[in-house]
Amino acid sequence: MDQQLAPLAPLEKGAETETILEAFLTAMEESGFELYAEQEEAILELYEGRHVILRTPTGSGKSLVAGALLFLALCRGQRAVYTCPIKALVNEKFLSLCRAHGPDNVGLMTGDATVNPHAPILCCTAEILSNMALCGGERAKIEAVVMDEFHYYGDNERGAAWQVPLLLMPQTQFLLMSATLGDMTDIEDDLTQRTNRKVVTVSSDTRPVPLEFSYSEEAIVQRVEALAQEGKVPAYLVYFSQRAATEAAQGFISVNLCTREERETIGEILSKQSFKSPFGKDLKRWLRHGIGVHHAGLLPRYRILVESLAQQGLLKIICGTDTLGVGINVPIRTVVFTQLWKYDGRKSAILSVRDFRQIAGRAGRRGFDDCGYVIAQAPEHVIENKKAEEKAAAKGGKKKVSKKSAPEGVPGWDEKTFAKLQTAPHENLAPVFNVDHGMLLLVLSRDEDGCRVLRQLIRDSHVTDYRKRELRKRAWELFRALHDREIISLIDPRPSGRKLEVNIELQEDFSLHQALSLYLIDTLEQLDPEDSEYVLQVLSLCESIVEDPDVILYRQIDKLKEIRIREMKEEGIPYEERMERLQEIEHPKPMREFLYDSFNEFKAGHPWVDEENVKPKSIARELFEDYLGFSEYVNRYKLQRSEGVLLRHLSQVYKVLTQTVPEAKKTEDVWDAEDYLADIILGTDSSLLDEWERLRDPNYQAREGSDKPERAESYDLTRDTKAFQREIRTQIFGLLKTILSNHAEPEISDQFLAFFESRECFLLDPEARNKKHTYFDSDKEPGALAVSQVLVDPGGLNDWEAVFRVDIPASREKQEVVMRLTGVYPVGG
Repeated sequence: MDQQLAPLAPLEKGAETETILEAFLTAMEESGFELYAEQEEAILELYEGRHVILRTPTGSGKSLVAGALLFLALCRGQRAVYTCPIKALVNEKFLSLCRAHGPDNVGLMTGDATVNPHAPILCCTAEILSNMALCGGERAKIEAVVMDEFHYYGDNERGAAWQVPLLLMPQTQFLLMSATLGDMTDIEDDLTQRTNRKVVTVSSDTRPVPLEFSYSEEAIVQRVEALAQEGKVPAYLVYFSQRAATEAAQGFISVNLCTREERETIGEILSKQSFKSPFGKDLKRWLRHGIGVHHAGLLPRYRILVESLAQQGLLKIICGTDTLGVGINVPIRTVVFTQLWKYDGRKSAILSVRDFRQIAGRAGRRGFDDCGYVIAQAPEHVIENKKAEEKAAAKGGKKKVSKKSAPEGVPGWDEKTFAKLQTAPHENLAPVFNVDHGMLLLVLSRDEDGCRVLRQLIRDSHVTDYRKRELRKRAWELFRALHDREIISLIDPRPSGRKLEVNIELQEDFSLHQALSLYLIDTLEQLDPEDSEYVLQVLSLCESIVEDPDVILYRQIDKLKEIRIREMKEEGIPYEERMERLQEIEHPKPMREFLYDSFNEFKAGHPWVDEENVKPKSIARELFEDYLGFSEYVNRYKLQRSEGVLLRHLSQVYKVLTQTVPEAKKTEDVWDAEDYLADIILGTDSSLLDEWERLRDPNYQAREGSDKPERAESYDLTRDTKAFQREIRTQIFGLLKTILSNHAEPEISDQFLAFFESRECFLLDPEARNKKHTYFDSDKEPGALAVSQVLVDPGGLNDWEAVFRVDIPASREKQEVVMRLTGVYPVGG
């Protein structure tokens, strides 16, 4: 939380509200916090059982008010949910709430990560809560909800997730928080009427730490140097792309930011951290100089480290994106806008008043600073022109200065723009509501008349009557599509009012939340599970329905261009023609014709997908097909600055593979691919799980390089034959990969010498990893399993095998495969 309380142990169930309030206030007093009038008013209203809309500036202690509501729910034995708009903020709030309320009382769900999900306090994204509301409604056992950054209610893409819980959970007490809400009258009136509970708005424009604004026409490096000398650090330098933020960090290495003692402290902390990913080396170097980087392209563990160092006052500047504007808890004295515009995915435009205030409001630390500083840099060409004019004037001013102009397509800004952003009123929140088949599936899975619930939901939504008519039409089209595909089926009415059911043959965590999931299910029927490339086809289908990670696709294109340029030079193709041909290069799109044709056929019968399209690509597929590790893929495409983007994409594909592909369509090879992605994802970054375990047990040590979480003590891996054999094969191929990369221990690699004298090499492509090349024999030795892995060679002779001995009792005891290589021999030798 913005202000951290001492750990709050919940009172015994049955405690009076007044007793709970007294305990909370005592904890605050012991932690040295004095309530502002707005905090006190909001907490008292919550403890009186009312909804509260908290509209106070950044840094005014809204998180303390949220903590009071969570503590109340915890003491009453109730379930509370804390939602945030972005996963990085959810992760941070999760760890903060663990420290405040105890790790066993707090859980996390973001779609990418899940920790302790049944805890009494759940920290999650707004979409997770929205799904709970759709599935459970007024029967959902959620008594209190904190919705942080509630201005996302007006977000064009995601606003519906903030609206759904308000419409479907009348039993719940809400705390809606933001510094930039605008007029909330309509929401207040609707929530009061719907829940029969009074709504109180607590608002103030008074900041605990006032802001001082200034406009800079000085080069950014000199400006930062001056801030350090004036004692106005830590400073957050706001860039509006991950690439710009990362590239900027190196430019400040020459600035003396930290004392020798601070550098030694940083070095000691860094010595205990893992920087094994390719980007780690650069980040570690910058951190040693007191320079941080913060954006969604970082791996979660690096973001956690940057935030931790910042909270200890060891980072003097942080080059980051506008994630600062959505409540990332990084203590900052000065905010520097490197520009006053951003590209929103559709156009480049000057920042909205809300975006500007959200970011600027992070300056100034309560209890540390008397004032926060907000600086806007002039456009770079203006700074360069001024510098050139000053240089010319110093030489007598006789030479005419050639002035630079703004880059094409970049919105211009000046000091007047900056002043307007400080004083203009916030934009009002416009309601957003959408219907998709994921929403239908959740509502229709209820043990009641789901169709009636859906009609009522659309009727109650905050959008216009015209928009409601559009939503009803779309809902009917989606319903018909689900019924036609037998995802749902009509049944005789039950006493509960239920008239249909979701197909019970689908796995428990089956998901249709991806917009094109229904297309995937439909198209799987056209694939042949006996085809040797079936697993790759399934991966291509899964990848085609998730969003394009543009930065990775651009790198793939760059790589293809490098190869093609060399080829065309060797062919003697003229320069102009080479440049022309390069424009035709696209990123790899396996199965493109099949995917486009099958989607067009699907779209013809499903008009509601008109706005959607498949997006063929090969990232997870290439990783699996070429048997690459995470770092190998990063290095192949120079993705050091976007490791988090790659991890997120792999997580999304894995989620589709596990939750949307029906189990009946999963062959052994598909299960292998699923395990392979899971190993890479967990092996790359399990920081949240590790941090939670440390909070539970200070002596906990994360297993370096461990790919899989601990299993329950009662679990017996050896009794699950399929899972056991999959893990054996995974371990075998991991060892074979070290042989090919010359990273194996000498006593292992020496056993392959005879093979390499006979054959050039062995392959590790999907065909070579097919289970038909692995043989298991449990009859040779009691308590052991003999495993023979055929080494598939380029010539297709396949007449050598690596033989392993698996110790079954040891594997059972350690809950992981325990085996050793016994030799490499000609087949049958």
